[in-house]
Amino acid sequence: MQKAWFYNEYGSSNVLQFGDLPVPTAGPEEILVKVRAAALNPLDFKLRAGVFPHNMFPVVPSCDVCGVVEEVGEGVTKFKKGDEVYGLIQLFKENRPMPSAGTVAQYTVVEQHLVAHKPSILSSEEAASFPVVLLTAQETFDMVNFKSGQSHRGRSRRRRQPCNSARKARL
Repeated sequence: MQKAWFYNEYGSSNVLQFGDLPVPTAGPEEILVKVRAAALNPLDFKLRAGVFPHNMFPVVPSCDVCGVVEEVGEGVTKFKKGDEVYGLIQLFKENRPMPSAGTVAQYTVVEQHLVAHKPSILSSEEAASFPVVLLTAQETFDMVNFKSGQSHRGRSRRRRQPCNSARKARL
């Protein structure tokens, strides 16, 4: 068993519980990660509020993670036990029960194509804060159809952060 934050119904933060859930196991192309840090995003609050209804409870919140590979599933070639990784998980998969989904737990399962080796220059907390932010930034770049040689200057702190953080991490 592992300790995890989870909820069994929609609602405010009052529905969150801290308790025991089974430790997930890595399937094919997946890795079991011992979580060092996780990040919360607006999606987590929307899911808990029922904005995207589903009937798969309990739900372990969060999809951003940084941790250490504890176990590798069949077909995993990019990682081995002991590797420090960061990335994100798919919260909703048809073949995965929800308790193993989120990252606000001691362990989580991640598909190997959704994680990368953690840059040594970053702390676990910094690395865990990147995945959804970088994905959002990439979607923004895709939407505005940036081309090679073009530049745009982010003026707000929020807009500068992904670029500065990516530069610092040499991503």
